[in-house]
Amino acid sequence: MLLNNIYKRRTPDILECIANLSSDEVFTPPQVANSILDLLPQEVWSNPDLKFLDPACKTGIFLRECAKRLMAGLEKAIPDEEKRRGHIFKNMLYGIALTNITSLMSRRSLYYSKNATTKYSVIKFDESSGNIIYENIKHTFKNKRCVKCGASKKILNRGDDLESHAYQFIHKNNIFNNMKFDVIMGNPPYQLESGGYGAQATPIYQKFIETAIALNPKYISMIIPSRWFDGGMGLKGFRQKMLQDKRLKNLVIHPDAGDCFPGVEIKGGVCYFLWDSKYNGECEVVNMLGSEEVSKATRNLNEYDTFIKFNEALQIIKKVKEKNEIAVDINATGLNPFGFPTNFKDYKNKEFKGSAKIYFRGGYGYIKRDLIKSNKDLVDKFKILLPKAGEGGGVFPNNITGKPILVDKNTCCTMTYFVLASFGNKKNAKNFIKYVKTRFFRFLVSLKKSTQDTSKDKFSFVPDLDISQEWTDKKLYKRYGITEKEQEFIKSIVKEMN
Repeated sequence: MLLNNIYKRRTPDILECIANLSSDEVFTPPQVANSILDLLPQEVWSNPDLKFLDPACKTGIFLRECAKRLMAGLEKAIPDEEKRRGHIFKNMLYGIALTNITSLMSRRSLYYSKNATTKYSVIKFDESSGNIIYENIKHTFKNKRCVKCGASKKILNRGDDLESHAYQFIHKNNIFNNMKFDVIMGNPPYQLESGGYGAQATPIYQKFIETAIALNPKYISMIIPSRWFDGGMGLKGFRQKMLQDKRLKNLVIHPDAGDCFPGVEIKGGVCYFLWDSKYNGECEVVNMLGSEEVSKATRNLNEYDTFIKFNEALQIIKKVKEKNEIAVDINATGLNPFGFPTNFKDYKNKEFKGSAKIYFRGGYGYIKRDLIKSNKDLVDKFKILLPKAGEGGGVFPNNITGKPILVDKNTCCTMTYFVLASFGNKKNAKNFIKYVKTRFFRFLVSLKKSTQDTSKDKFSFVPDLDISQEWTDKKLYKRYGITEKEQEFIKSIVKEMN
């Protein structure tokens, strides 16, 4: 009985067990790769004339899973198993590795051998690389930035012996002799340089997608960070093109990146999509929680100036928009309201004549009032300060923003905070802070905020209400006709704030 139980146990896939090499090389679990490939139409697996490309090979998982599907799908077209395998591996599957080590890993996954010319390779090629190539090419710098990807010369000046991370797919025009590819799929690197997955890391995944679209394949299916929906350094043009592209047929959103990449935090979550060159219409958007499909809707992606990732939120926004109210962002300042940097240290610990209190990270001090150069009209008002860094990411519910602070007159702050609103009397200021703490207020902020970074533009969905009265979630739900089901959804996104 013990032996029978052992034999029945599932044999683990080695590609589920290996650790990531670096923040640039986060390996795609097999089940995630298959979910991405599932977006492709079934007929691609039975067409022997198609060519598939993974332009960012790490473990070779996408090519390996494509090979499995093609071996089954082409059985009728090419009945002989050996001929079928030879045709698939030599004429249909191609890859470009990100580094030398990932090229070896990818060949091992697909060919069973890192050298495709040996007897150990499932298919014998004339070249050791087979159809999975890697070349350590160089960046082309101008004004200390790569003209192809924008990488900093300072960061990537690693010497001739080390890999340059000048990815072939976006740096070299002639790959595989300008072969025409029908399906381009994969998991491209997410950012340049160091800094992890923070909003300030320079993104590069958009370059892979733009290059793929320029090659005009039949289909593109990739997994990327969801930050492009409403932020990301240098992504404005990419975002506009993607949201206006009617060839974007399917979009699957995981607000928690851990659903796809266990143990990896990517602020704002991840998404994968299907781009279909023949499609022209609205996009089917699927919201996921773990492996569960939470909602599905066919939508116009550029309905608003930012993409609304939650299908359930669309009706709520419409109800708010119907009131035609001014948004609270009109009263907010920029991210350095009084001209003092975050690391400002020239303050006193005790109040003195002619001083003003300055708030900074971790406390407050006192400065001469004449040091204040901007927004002087706000100094003698009651102000609501909001930390620039607040909660963000895809683990819900969360607070969405940092906790607002009510400060008295004769005050200012460093750029740790910005001024969300200011008032002549303390009662209105207290009412406004209660408004900020409602779930409804912070839910509307969440629709434009996918990272920790909080700024004025994130408040453009929030109505600027009469603050001479107190606002509670109950009163707000009644005002905007928010149903019980919609209220429960808001609670699932936003924590209660004391």
